Amino acid sequence: MKRTPLFALVGLILVAPFIKAVAGETNHNFGQWEKEIAAFEASDRTNPPPKHAILFTGSSMIRKWTSLAQTFPTQTLVRRGVGGCEIVDITHFADRIVFPYEPKMIFLRAGGNDIANGKSPEEVFNDYQDFVKTIHAKLPDTEIIFIGWNATPLRWAQHEKEDTLNRMVRDFTAQTPHLQYCKTSDMVLDQDGKPRKGLFESDRLHFNAEGYKLLAERVQPFLPK
Repeated sequence: MKRTPLFALVGLILVAPFIKAVAGETNHNFGQWEKEIAAFEASDRTNPPPKHAILFTGSSMIRKWTSLAQTFPTQTLVRRGVGGCEIVDITHFADRIVFPYEPKMIFLRAGGNDIANGKSPEEVFNDYQDFVKTIHAKLPDTEIIFIGWNATPLRWAQHEKEDTLNRMVRDFTAQTPHLQYCKTSDMVLDQDGKPRKGLFESDRLHFNAEGYKLLAERVQPFLPK
């Protein structure tokens, strides 16, 4: 039987992580969000959003925050939430749902689905860094505020991974210009350190009105005066 040379085996070991990363990115189904992205574009054509506004983007917490404009009536806001998405999706579609608005400030809430789909906190953090690089390559002065993760009853099993992601983003923020971190992890916890069920919808994952009220209080200090 023909043996594989030792140097070839070493080479495969060294490139395996790269192959895995590329394969994972290739296999990611960006097309599943095409209908939602196209709907945003259609809305933009008939009712163009103002430029240099404050953009809220990310996954379902943003998509379901339908009271956002009423919550902050003195601010000029654009809301572009894609339910179920990961950070890589927002980065991928930035040319269509971020850059056209030339936002002066971006609030991003995404990453929880990434962990639920099997990514490690380190992988999600790397995706966040890519998002920051992508945005600041074209909008170097735009402030990016990462809305940190909070535990939920449904995904309690992953709350430690979410906390790890929060710490990585917070530390990165402390040493990177035009980044801010909005902490939310403590606002949902009861005296036993568990998420309060009264802040969530029946699915035990998404905020109800009371949950959004607490979130608004955390977001408020980051908005322009």
